[in-house]
Amino acid sequence: MGLGKSIDKLDDYYDRLAQKKVGKITPDHVDKVLAKLRAKEVKLLIEIDGAAKVAKKERLTGKLAVVREQIQRGEWLHAQITENNETA
Repeated sequence: MGLGKSIDKLDDYYDRLAQKKVGKITPDHVDKVLAKLRAKEVKLLIEIDGAAKVAKKERLTGKLAVVREQIQRGEWLHAQITENNETA
């Protein structure tokens, strides 16, 4: 799953949360997306380390910032879903 698809999945989960349809999302769903985002983060760190051109490092650093933001969103969502499932 590419970065765009992972972000789309998180957006979909956020929409479901806003519509109070959290029961359709399990923490495992979010865990899968988070695992892919974390793998992308590691891949980007390796690419940044090996990049020779400054422009490429800057571009990859921008992507890394996006991935880290999405990881934070996913972790927050995971906490909300877990909390909601415990109270249900």
